[in-house]
Amino acid sequence: MLFRQAALYQEERFLTTSIHLYTISDHCPVPQLRKLYNPPIFFLLLPFKMLFQSFAQKSLQAMGWTFNNKLPADIQQCVMIAAPHTSNWDSLYTKLAFIVMDIPVKITIKGSYMNFPFGPFVRAMGGIGIDRRPKQEGQERPSMVQAMVELFKEHPRLVMLVTPEGTRAKQSQWKTGFYHVAVQAGVPIALAYMDYAKKETGVGKIVYPTGDMDKDMREIMAFYKDIKGKFPENFSLDERFI
Repeated sequence: MLFRQAALYQEERFLTTSIHLYTISDHCPVPQLRKLYNPPIFFLLLPFKMLFQSFAQKSLQAMGWTFNNKLPADIQQCVMIAAPHTSNWDSLYTKLAFIVMDIPVKITIKGSYMNFPFGPFVRAMGGIGIDRRPKQEGQERPSMVQAMVELFKEHPRLVMLVTPEGTRAKQSQWKTGFYHVAVQAGVPIALAYMDYAKKETGVGKIVYPTGDMDKDMREIMAFYKDIKGKFPENFSLDERFI
């Protein structure tokens, strides 16, 4: 068991540094092994990280994109909105932009997909397993919001990416689970965007939820009001908060 945990930890460090360019986790599952799996591999793979970042930056700049990152360096945890979401290209461009800005976003996925053979690929793509099974027999199954809140308790450094529109088709109401996650976890909401009209991408604002959902959501809608997606006709603010 000890060696299996060590192998999983080493796999995570390798993937998060060389493929997905993530910051190395502070948490080794076996505390006694932390000294055994410290910096050497990271420094060996650092040139690859820099190469990936350079490739991503030059690729986006060649297409005319500029970057605007207002995410403070001291924010270790947050829920990050990605909007507008009107095209399949959004996923690729957003991925490259986060690599350039060195923002280690994570996307929740069913926990079973974190196992072999899918686990390494899912981790490389930024997946983080979510487990909604009851902790004890007889207990109710936790909601998605509760399960996501638990992830913040388990990971001191976590940027959780969500797409509140839920689909590329036009939606007049957003999924607001992200707001409840932020409130219950006590973390800010970062507003990421891709403005195709200005060819500008980044994190434009940080919202600290007050618990007054109507007020906070209106602030979020005000930020996205003038941002244009690839297909503007497919993007809508949440009509309940405008």
